[in-house]
Amino acid sequence: MTPLEQIISNDIRTNGPMTVSQYMAMCLFHPNHGYYTQSTVFGRGGDFITAPEISQMFGELVGLALAQAWIDAGQPSPSTLLELGPGRGTLMADILRATKRIPGFHAAITITLCEASPKLRDIQQQTLVGYDVTWITDLTQLDDAPLFCVANEFFDALPIRQFQRDGSHWHERTVGLQQDALCFGLSKSPTDLPQLMARLNDTSQGDIVEICQQAVTICDQIGQVINAQGGLALIFDYGDWRSLGETLQAVQNHAYCDPLQTPGQADITAQVDFEALAQATPSAYSRVTPQGVWLERLGITARAQTLARGLSGDALDHHIQAHRRLTHPDEMGTLFKVMALFPKTAKHPVGFEP
Repeated sequence: MTPLEQIISNDIRTNGPMTVSQYMAMCLFHPNHGYYTQSTVFGRGGDFITAPEISQMFGELVGLALAQAWIDAGQPSPSTLLELGPGRGTLMADILRATKRIPGFHAAITITLCEASPKLRDIQQQTLVGYDVTWITDLTQLDDAPLFCVANEFFDALPIRQFQRDGSHWHERTVGLQQDALCFGLSKSPTDLPQLMARLNDTSQGDIVEICQQAVTICDQIGQVINAQGGLALIFDYGDWRSLGETLQAVQNHAYCDPLQTPGQADITAQVDFEALAQATPSAYSRVTPQGVWLERLGITARAQTLARGLSGDALDHHIQAHRRLTHPDEMGTLFKVMALFPKTAKHPVGFEP
C-alpha cells in the first residue's frame, strides 16, 4: 500500500466515499505524495512522453503560430506569452528558440508559466536559463495585456466528476472501500445538475457523463482576457467534441494500469470535452482539428525534411518515427486535437478552417 493510499483509505473510513474528482486531485496534487509533486513524470525516464518531448518540431510550429497571431494583432507591446502546465519547460524553450528571429516579439512578451509545483518550477527554471520568466499559480494574476497562450496536455489532468444515468436521474460515481481495497461506487442520492439533465436526450440507462468544472472556469478566464485584450490560445489534448462514457485512465512506466492501484505513483487523466470548453469561452473558437492535420497545415513535413538532411543512422530513424508519431492517424495525429480561442473580431488563426 502506497503512503497516499493509506491516507485516502483513512479519509474514506472517517468521512465516507469521496468523489472521483476528490480522489483524482489527491492522487495528482497531494502536497507530499501527489504524482506531480514527487515524481519525475515526463520524458522517457518518466511515465509518459508529451509531444514536445517527442520532437522539437511541435514546439517550433506552435511558437510560429503564436508569433503569427501576434503579428496579425499589430505586434502589441507588452503582451503575455503563457503556457499552462509547462512540465519541464521543453515546449516553452522550443517556442522561444523558434521565435527569437521574429523582430520585436521577444522584446514585447512577458514569458509566463502557470505552475503550482515548486519541484517543476525548479526544473523549468533550469530549462529556461537565460530567460526572464514569471511564474503564476492562478490566471487572476495575469497582466492586462494581449494573451498568447498554449496548453498542451493540461486540461486532461484536471480532476473530473463522473455521473451515471439511472432512469431520468444521475448518481455521482465515488471511490470507497471494499474489504480495505479501494473500489468504485455510486452516491445513494441523485445529483441532477442542469448540465446533466440536458444530456438525457443523448444518453441511455447506465451511461457515464464526465464534467470538469475547473476546465470550464479556466477556459472562461482565458477567453475573457483574449476577447478583451486580444491574442490567441491553442489547446492541445486528447478527447473529442462531447464527453460520453468513462474515459478515466492511469499510466505508469509507459503502460496503462488500474486508476485505483498505486495512487500517487501513476498519472491519472481523462479525455477533454472540447464542447464544454467552447461553450465556456466568451471569445470565438475554432473547429476542433486533429493535431496531425494542424501540424501538416503549418508545414511539419517540410520542416522534417529540412532537419533530416543533417541526420543519418539511428538519429534519422528516430526523427522519422517522431514525425509519424506526431502526425499519423494511428498515432497522436487523430487522437489528439487542437482548438483555438481568439477574439470575435479577428480572423481564424493559421492552421484552422473557418
